[in-house]
Parts: sequence; structure tokens; C-alpha cells
Amino acid sequence: MPIDVTVWRIDEELKPVPLTGMDYERDLQEIIGTDLSIIDPGLMVIGREVVTAYGQRIDILAIDSDGNLVVLELKRDATPREVVAQLLDYGHWVRGIRSEEIAETFIEFQVRYHPGETPIEIDEAVRNRFGYVPDELNRSHQLIIVTKEVDPATERIVCYLTEEYEAANIRVVSFQVFQDGDRQYLARVWMNEPDVISVQPKAGRGQWNHEFYVSFGEGPHRRWNDARKYGFVSAGGGDWYVNTLKMLQPGHRVWVNVPRRGYVGVGKVTSPAVSREDFEVRRD
Repeated sequence: MPIDVTVWRIDEELKPVPLTGMDYERDLQEIIGTDLSIIDPGLMVIGREVVTAYGQRIDILAIDSDGNLVVLELKRDATPREVVAQLLDYGHWVRGIRSEEIAETFIEFQVRYHPGETPIEIDEAVRNRFGYVPDELNRSHQLIIVTKEVDPATERIVCYLTEEYEAANIRVVSFQVFQDGDRQYLARVWMNEPDVISVQPKAGRGQWNHEFYVSFGEGPHRRWNDARKYGFVSAGGGDWYVNTLKMLQPGHRVWVNVPRRGYVGVGKVTSPAVSREDFEVRRD
């Protein structure tokens, strides 16, 4: 169901803040490319305007702390079918990228967008960003559509793909910009917020405080009250989510956020991740 976002300024009375007509494609791509934390603090940009083997251009290519790739595509004036089909085509290409190609893409990104800095290898950048280097890159991937608003057709198509095909890791996030005098405000809404574990960064570029953040989405088969009672957090829906969950090791501290409710708890990991068939509880 499409979500309507409205912002009010609180003075002596409520005053709605109007939407602005910024150049969505150019300005938002620059914002996301510069600070990807507005989508996920656990991602690092490794490429922009990346040319695929089919001659197409991926708006933004990122990598997560587990070495998996994330494709972000800004929806412009294309129809829902066109943008989803294009994203799936990107996924087909990304699935086959070798580690050497990922490394080359990252070097090209630094040369083009950070010309005043000396390029570094991707292993070094990943270690600086996440604290370690995964054993393997690109074991899985995720696709994200970035749009002004989630239209019903896009919602239906994405819901069908993610519900019918477990490996289809497709997310949709919308951004709207509001203008209040000389200030602009950026509002973000997920159509299907990821239930993932991500690195929680601290202030300072490339630094991490070694704590973790969990987005714990509630639904017909999962409730936070059960998680609190039986002592677990969970993730599923594809390899990307499962592999990320495996980042958690005994002793790690985890902050839990339930979408649309906020932070609900903080805990310490007592055992590595296991499949749901092998999970055991200590109480009835």
C-alpha cells in the first residue's frame, strides 16, 4: 500500500512543510553516493555509474560487511515493469562478477569520484570500514529500487517476486525532499524494510564501535515478545540475510529496532547463529 509522507513544522500552530522540486535523479544520487548510511549504515559504495557487460549503467554499486554486493537503482520516468526488469537484469550481471572485476570497479570509482586521494585496494577499504575482510566476495547480492513514491504496480511486482522466490532479495525505498525556508529535509520510507544485521558505525569516517544493529520486522510468523521471552533475533528471506546474521558471535552487543516502533531492546549474543530447525530454548 503506497505510503503518504507529510511533514509539519511546529510553531504556534502546525504548518505543513511543502515538497520541493529538486533534481531528483542528480541530487539524490549525489546524496546517496556521498553518504550511503541514509539507506543502510552497513554498506560501502564501491562504484557509481558502473557499466555492465550489456552496456547499461548501474547508478550505485555497494558492498556489505559480509562481502556481498548491493545494486541501487534510482527509478526515474520508467514504468514499474521496466524498472524492475532492468534491476533483475543488473542482478543477473552482478551475480557473475569475479573478485578481480570488483577490485577494478572500486579503483575506477576512486579515480573518478575522489581524484585528490590515492586509490587503495578494496581489501584494505573493507578492512578499514568493517574491521575485517570476508573470505569470499559476492557470495550473494541484493537489489534496491530508490524512488520518489511506491506506486501500486511496483509494490505488487516486488511483493510477488520476494514472496514466491526466496532468493529474490529486492527492496524498495522512497525518498521525498521538503523545503522549509532555506532548509531542506529528506524523508525516507521503506516499502519492505530489511530484517538484517548491520554494522552500527560511530562518529568518524571508516570507524566502527563494534556493536551491531538489528531491524526485527514483526509479522504473522514472528513477534518481538517471543524473541524477548526466548532470547533470539532472526533473519531470513535469502542468503544475503542469513549470511549477515552469521556475523553475530558470542559476546557481541546487539541493539534491536522494530520498524515503526523504534528501539525495543539491547542484548548480548550467547551463541552463534543456527538454523530454525536446530534452535533450542531454555524455557518451556
